[in-house]
Amino acid sequence: MAARPPLLQLSDISLTFGGDPVFADLSLVVQPGDRVALVGRNGSGKSTLMKVMAGLVEPDAGTRVIAPASSVGYMEQDPDMAGFATLGDFAASQLDPAEHYRVEMAGEGLKFDPARAVETASGGERRRAALAKLMAEAPELMLLDEPTNHLDIEAIAWLENTLKDTRTGYVLISHDRAFLRELTRATLWIDRGMVRRQEKGFTHFEEWRDKVWEDEDQQRHKLNRKIKSEARWAVEGISARRKRNQGRVRALQDLRAERSSQIKRQGAAAMALEAGPKSGKKVIEAEGISKAYGDKVILQDFSLRVLRGDRIALVGPNGVGKTTLLNMLLGQEAPDTGTVSLGTNLMPAVFDQARAQLDPEMSLWDSLTGDPDMRVSGKADQILVRGSPRHVIGYLKEFLFDEAQARAPVRSLSGGEKARLLLAKLMARESNLLVLDEPTNDLDIETLDLLQELLDDYDGTIILVSHDRDFLDRIATTTIAMEGNGRATAYAGGWTDYQAQRQPEWAASASPAPKTTSKSQSNAQVSKDNPEKLSFTEKHRLAELPGVISRLEAEIAKLEGLMADPELFTREPVKFRKATEALTSRQEALASAEEEWLMLEEKAG
Repeated sequence: MAARPPLLQLSDISLTFGGDPVFADLSLVVQPGDRVALVGRNGSGKSTLMKVMAGLVEPDAGTRVIAPASSVGYMEQDPDMAGFATLGDFAASQLDPAEHYRVEMAGEGLKFDPARAVETASGGERRRAALAKLMAEAPELMLLDEPTNHLDIEAIAWLENTLKDTRTGYVLISHDRAFLRELTRATLWIDRGMVRRQEKGFTHFEEWRDKVWEDEDQQRHKLNRKIKSEARWAVEGISARRKRNQGRVRALQDLRAERSSQIKRQGAAAMALEAGPKSGKKVIEAEGISKAYGDKVILQDFSLRVLRGDRIALVGPNGVGKTTLLNMLLGQEAPDTGTVSLGTNLMPAVFDQARAQLDPEMSLWDSLTGDPDMRVSGKADQILVRGSPRHVIGYLKEFLFDEAQARAPVRSLSGGEKARLLLAKLMARESNLLVLDEPTNDLDIETLDLLQELLDDYDGTIILVSHDRDFLDRIATTTIAMEGNGRATAYAGGWTDYQAQRQPEWAASASPAPKTTSKSQSNAQVSKDNPEKLSFTEKHRLAELPGVISRLEAEIAKLEGLMADPELFTREPVKFRKATEALTSRQEALASAEEEWLMLEEKAG
């Protein structure tokens, strides 16, 4: 059988945008079924490269080739929805009307309302619509730029499972380590305009990156030693010999040119975070608090004591009330019932998800010097950083901004750069209580590592809202799970610990089943008088199967409705065939899920 051609091939791509080259002589190949992580520092060109791959940015030189009869779909971070009335209109714009059900199916998993008017939709809703559009169109190659941003953990899990099951090739840009580890089998790494590829998933990326940098440092060290040796000869050599060895002099010049041409690695941000004076031992105490908006119950009879040094994480679906609980704990919103008392000597610093502290029209310079808490009287070029005056440019450089960016407007920054600027403002303050609402959005992996190290060493209290499972595991010592209908439960540890501790409601209320003593008895033959105890994985699977079955039944109903059109076969035979295949696949999946549920129910007794 002949080998299938690559889905996408870039050859000798160069791109400058009129300044220093973004890429030079770049080549890469994406094969059918590839599952690729695209990684690199903020500003390294990941999104630009993805737009070149999508055909949205024309390179200065080089070629882009797509396999015959193949399509490439791109999920952009800021989709243009001009001309569309609703999010659903945008998401279904490239689909035949008979296939609009695909948007509804993706919308259910991603939790966006297709009927939402574009003009009233938030940035997160618009991005979810762009993602639903891509998933519904199902091209042969999907290019996903930060797909997990603005998704809650449930939607991330749906997307993760969907991408696991697809046969479509895809390239992912994401800061979510758990997402990348679970899904990728190869890694493209952009570093100083060069793209390297490793045929291993993101799990092995950091080991590979560190080895490449170690080899590079060794080569640079050898080059410096050789230049030093040759330069000593040039100084100490006899004139006559020099004339006979002009080739060696030119070789020295070539060595120096080689060193000059090497692009220096960008260092890590020099962020620093220091706690101010210690707060009292008790930071926050909430007793029996409740909150509701009309018929929607946010919280019911919830109590919590936060002590100095605690790391508290709030998790749950979007819209469940995490920000409301956060505001009540900080005393910014009153509960309907119960009390919240704050400890003594609190100095809070807040990182808000909406970046409301940043004025998009202000320059980076004015954003810092115009902050009343950072202003130095009589010094227009200095700011207060944890009580000490610092020059604006020097402080911005610590967060990887160059001098040219200092006078640029905030709106010109990427999402990751805005997050770094907000961290710069946050870390300039003395604090003993950090409130971080989705701090990981748009940050590159190196900056996330540094932020985690700073939070580990922070001698204060942290309250964190995040959907990044890996970050939660690294930081949180207590996880408060908000599961809807006013329920909020505290668990020891981070995300993984929470998952291990929680049990479905039916399991918590059931009496423990005795273990069978017969080794030869199979699961299917376990009697109800002597059932085997379900493993944790089996309990979790039994709890989620009803939802899986309901989803499959809904999808089957939609497909059957589509195929009820008696003229579909003659009018659009290709779509009829695809719908038939999809219906058969879902009917088989439903039968399998029902059989699995019956087996587990019987085993559970």
